[in-house]
Amino acid sequence: MTRIRVGTSGWQYADWRGVLYPEGLPQRLWLQRYAEVFETVELNSSFYRLPAAASFERWRDSVPPGFIVAAKVSRYLTHVRGLRDPVGPVRMFLERASHLGARLGPVVMQLPPTRRMDGDSLERALTAFPAHVRVAVEFRHPSWFVDAIQDVLRRHNASLVWADRGGRLQNPEWITADWLYVRLHGGRGTVGNYGTHVIDMYAKRLSSLGLEAYVYFNNDTAGNAVRNALALSARLRATLGAATECANTH
Repeated sequence: MTRIRVGTSGWQYADWRGVLYPEGLPQRLWLQRYAEVFETVELNSSFYRLPAAASFERWRDSVPPGFIVAAKVSRYLTHVRGLRDPVGPVRMFLERASHLGARLGPVVMQLPPTRRMDGDSLERALTAFPAHVRVAVEFRHPSWFVDAIQDVLRRHNASLVWADRGGRLQNPEWITADWLYVRLHGGRGTVGNYGTHVIDMYAKRLSSLGLEAYVYFNNDTAGNAVRNALALSARLRATLGAATECANTH
């Protein structure tokens, strides 16, 4: 059974009041409210600063069984160290993230746009993760899109992140794993809103693959990520029908 989970990149946005969060709802209850509507979220704060174990435990206890938290790997590995000597940073990251328990889903390595292709560094970084951890990699320099890198990803069952900006994929449509990770950074509409035609395009494209997929909207301004994620979920349900599970059933 195909399962496509749709959510947003983060949930702590003040301008989502009145869109997802009722006025007056305390911020400490926002994730709980979010999880009433979506069944997955991408954790962004772990990229900027590795949260304490207690934070991961609090998030774990705020969401129901079956909810999935994808987490961005610390920029200390991807930006500061440039993937060098990955064993220590990966171990520390996973020690903290493991406090999510069964809620922990894929982890994401987002490389800086100035970081050019280095297949050996990528190989070492992916090898540092245990085999049971699903890793997605977002390349932002075009030099990475060569056959050798595709082979590295496939060896580790790591997903190339399909990254959309302005309604267009910024990468080749490689399928490098038995699952897929998609990040939608913003459409061409007002403050990055995605139009219906782009939502429909992704619904058709994703439903045709027959893969388990994780899809996150990163156009958080003005609540667009919430609206777009809900629209894509609804379109996927209509496209895939009762035989397929999608993220949102509300």
